[in-house]
Amino acid sequence: MEIYLFLGIVAFCAGFVQGLSGFGSVLLSLPLLALFLDVKTAIPVVALLAVALTIFLLVQLRQHWDWKKAYPLCLGSLPGAPVGVWFLTRTDTQLIQWTVGAVLIAYALYSLLLKPAARSVASVWAYLFGFAAGCLGGAISASGPPVIIYTSLQPWNKDQIKVVLQGFFLISGIVVVIFQAIGGLVTGMVLWYFIAALPLLLLGTWVGSFLYGRIREETYRSILLVLMGLLGLLMLLK
Repeated sequence: MEIYLFLGIVAFCAGFVQGLSGFGSVLLSLPLLALFLDVKTAIPVVALLAVALTIFLLVQLRQHWDWKKAYPLCLGSLPGAPVGVWFLTRTDTQLIQWTVGAVLIAYALYSLLLKPAARSVASVWAYLFGFAAGCLGGAISASGPPVIIYTSLQPWNKDQIKVVLQGFFLISGIVVVIFQAIGGLVTGMVLWYFIAALPLLLLGTWVGSFLYGRIREETYRSILLVLMGLLGLLMLLK
């Protein structure tokens, strides 16, 4: 009973964070679930929960979906994943995490303190940021930071930013779940934990989305940057 209680609390918090900001659920939930579940169980549970909440958010934001904004990121990430795996075999993963964490913190502080004006970024950069995301996904299973930075650079409104993030996370998440299933990680127990956590995950996502709908564009961008800085800090501490 204690496991299910803690599982529900973590799922609610993960859904709330992603419902409010558009990212962060995996980084929040995985280390917490690993405290009371075996890592080989926690990882596929988190992957399934992440796919479920991105689908939920995409349905909420479907009128803002623009495939042209998302597909360059997704295409760019495909060749990046094997490059990241190659780096993983030849580079200290801790060094990669520290570098990415430092970049996230520096970018968040720069944007919060200096408040540079958002400007349109050339479309070719989407492929490059997507490639970087694929590299990080292959190396340290954290593909989000480059995509988060890319969307924050664009002069898009908060709905466009959030829906592009969900589209990228959904496609990458489905790929992860497929390979985990092929590898035998998606067991009956994993599916049971996923089903048990799903109601509170969706409730947390709804609450986060409810608050998201009531914040201004400027406030959302500030929340995005603060969470980005915290994400970098967690990568340094991890």
